[in-house]
Amino acid sequence: MKIHEYQAKEILAQFNVPVQKGIVAHTASEVEAAFTELGEPLAVVKAQVHAGGRGKGGGVKLVKSATEAKEVAERILANALITPQTGPEGVPVKKLLVCPGLDIAKEYYVGLVVDRTLGPVLMASSEGGVEIEEVAAKTPEKILKEPIDPQAGLLPFQGRRLAYKLGFSGKKAEEVCRVMQGIAAAFLKYDGCLMEINPLVETKQGDIIALDAKIEFDDNASFRHSIYAEMRDTTEENEMEIRAAQHQLSYIKLDGNIGCMVNGAGLAMGTMDIIKYAGGEPANFLDVGGGVSRERVTEAFKIVLSDPKVKAVLINIFGGIVRCDVVAQGVVDAVNEIHLNVPLVVRLEGTNVKEGREILDNSGMTIITANGMQEAADKIVAAAAANQKGDS
Repeated sequence: MKIHEYQAKEILAQFNVPVQKGIVAHTASEVEAAFTELGEPLAVVKAQVHAGGRGKGGGVKLVKSATEAKEVAERILANALITPQTGPEGVPVKKLLVCPGLDIAKEYYVGLVVDRTLGPVLMASSEGGVEIEEVAAKTPEKILKEPIDPQAGLLPFQGRRLAYKLGFSGKKAEEVCRVMQGIAAAFLKYDGCLMEINPLVETKQGDIIALDAKIEFDDNASFRHSIYAEMRDTTEENEMEIRAAQHQLSYIKLDGNIGCMVNGAGLAMGTMDIIKYAGGEPANFLDVGGGVSRERVTEAFKIVLSDPKVKAVLINIFGGIVRCDVVAQGVVDAVNEIHLNVPLVVRLEGTNVKEGREILDNSGMTIITANGMQEAADKIVAAAAANQKGDS
């Protein structure tokens, strides 16, 4: 789950991380008033959306007066913000953060992720304020890393080691160490899966400040943190993904035209891979889980088909816990209810597969069956291509 910059700063402040103050605004008039309230000669107006690269899309602007702040806010709020992470359609901006301008001497990067083998890892670089992926690709030696013990957190000697490697010394190194320990503590306390402070700046006055902040929580830990629900902004989330979660379906929208309905996350990933291998593009990840029922299959169908890009649907089910005949009957009932108007390929394997295939064959419906994953992938890619061509 993603949260906004201003919310991420609120969390960091709880752990004594110095953050840039700011005022949240929803209208251009509120932005104008915020500039006056800050009482600074310069301010920065920042779009609050769940996407990075806001500056490149025109979502971060330096302003020198209340009037200019209002004008900039009007432009940002009036148009969808397009960044490298939003796609060409962009996202609407409904909130803005107005922050005072700072006299920056140096920018740094601090980030935390969960490494599959090491666990939580804190990364730091003297190359802040730029695309960290590019830094990692071209000059990987500039990315410093420290594994974090989930129980002990970032230890003092680790923080000092990072601070020294970043070029700090003496009391300033101790200060940077404490800041990094606070960032790591916030990450562990709230079960983060991603945290970025880019940039963490040193001002010309010698202050260390988190100028920006990005946090993503692990949804699986929501039962432990009421703050997740308090900070969630559903207007920033995909409507279909929200709807799927309400029906205990794991759904993620993608950019292709082949809808996928699969039981099991591993099989779902494999299904998307083999569709790509066959020359197609999956439109979604959708795991209906082990307890497949008619109701769940029907709702999954509706969610997949609510994407106008979908030109064909592939159902790939392995009957382990669930029986293939139960799934097949659910598919037939669902197709009857929702009046499917795109090609459908069904691949069943496992418990009661013979009975399941008989149900599909005797349904009287135009359902394409497949006996293996490769055959299913080839058939669905061909069907989607033909349907796409027919629409054009």
